[in-house]
Amino acid sequence: MISFDGRRIMCLGDVMLDRFFYGQIDRISPEAPVPVVRMKENRAMLGGVGNVARNIASLGGEAVLIGLVGEDLAGREIAALIEETGGIVDANIRTRSRPTISKTRIIASQQHVVRLDEETADSIGAGETALVCERVSNLLPGCHALIISDYAKGLLCAEVVQHAIAEARALGMPVLVDPKRDDFAFYAGATVMTPNLKELKAAARCPLETDEQVAEAAQRLMAEAGVESILVTRSEKGMLLAEADGSIHAVPANAKEVFDVSGAGDTVIAVVALSLAAGQAPPRAMRIANSAAGVVVSKLGTATLSLDELISAVEADAQEGAAGGKLVSAGQAASIIEGWQRRGLTAGFTNGCFDILHRGHVTMLQAARDTCDRLVVALNTDDSVRRLKGQSRPVNELEDRASVIAALRPVDLVVCFSEDTPLQLITQLKPDVLFKGADYTVDTVVGADVVLARGGRVELLDLVPGRSTSNIIARSQAMTGVAAE
Repeated sequence: MISFDGRRIMCLGDVMLDRFFYGQIDRISPEAPVPVVRMKENRAMLGGVGNVARNIASLGGEAVLIGLVGEDLAGREIAALIEETGGIVDANIRTRSRPTISKTRIIASQQHVVRLDEETADSIGAGETALVCERVSNLLPGCHALIISDYAKGLLCAEVVQHAIAEARALGMPVLVDPKRDDFAFYAGATVMTPNLKELKAAARCPLETDEQVAEAAQRLMAEAGVESILVTRSEKGMLLAEADGSIHAVPANAKEVFDVSGAGDTVIAVVALSLAAGQAPPRAMRIANSAAGVVVSKLGTATLSLDELISAVEADAQEGAAGGKLVSAGQAASIIEGWQRRGLTAGFTNGCFDILHRGHVTMLQAARDTCDRLVVALNTDDSVRRLKGQSRPVNELEDRASVIAALRPVDLVVCFSEDTPLQLITQLKPDVLFKGADYTVDTVVGADVVLARGGRVELLDLVPGRSTSNIIARSQAMTGVAAE
């Protein structure tokens, strides 16, 4: 069981305000050859190390956030966001010497049109350095890990970094660093560094085309920098962990569908820090973080995930090999479907036991997929099948049924439910189209009212006569009896 209750993580680094403006492009401006974006919605959230703190809070931990914010509108907006988020201790230092770091993104049809940055990246002065060091010393006791999130915006000068690492190690807590510099020795004494592949390549100053080259570079840089381990995030190639004892651990990426990778590194370092603080070994912490990354990249913007989503993702990833990567948790499915719908795609949903796959099943699934852009199939768990069909069912266990269904081309996602009906799942996933066989009526289809109320539709599909699992089982039993005679 994964639990981060009571884990307190200090998050030190560059705090930012992320603003997102979403709209639609219909024409080119008559004033200049640029697109006109018709705005529809906007939102703001904590960015930089603030997003690391958001991830910690959303997973049930507590974040102590130390950064530098200006005495301006953006700084006040950051304070308000921290207050409404909950689970974050606002230990930021207010300054008049620089503006709050702000990044404003204009997004149209899921494409970034332009980003506007407001920042000063000069190193902080002696007075602010002393204030930051003092605040770190005062607040580190009682924490269980320290995260240093470097975006090269001036806060993390050598004195601040060295002071924070020394203080944390003296208290016996792990130190995790998301580096920005190509000199990893700048972070000497860290427990774990989490560079992405581009950052590792810049520090290694050599080609990193193979897993062996990545592992060799990580081990060399780890020794040269004086850090205990390096966890390399490699996007679609997953993660690789090099430890001081020479061991190498690697996991493939677990993303089912990628919509936005922004902020995924923040999620990774937050989950690894919480996992280490909760007593998990580094390889296990990496695997948990890998599952978390698979969830957040399926969301838009600098996203976070809940503890329930993380637990479901870890459990689903443990079964992934049996279902070709299409088997997801309910939380993952909800995020993926939301992403589909934001892109204008129609999400279809059908459910069943699918105990013994036959022509009727395949025909129905193909017909469903022909009338929607993506198809989700929900399977009853084994206990649910037994309650519905009797103790002799299912013939095939859930792992086998999921693997077979996932292998079908019309199926985009497979999700499981333990209740007798999929009503709760349909309510959570919010599909656009609900499919059932023509032996039902719209009034008797579970979840029809939920889908119709949202403006969706219910499709009743023609059945192949004489094709059913019950008939197959009956014929098999009859043939067995004849053979026995």
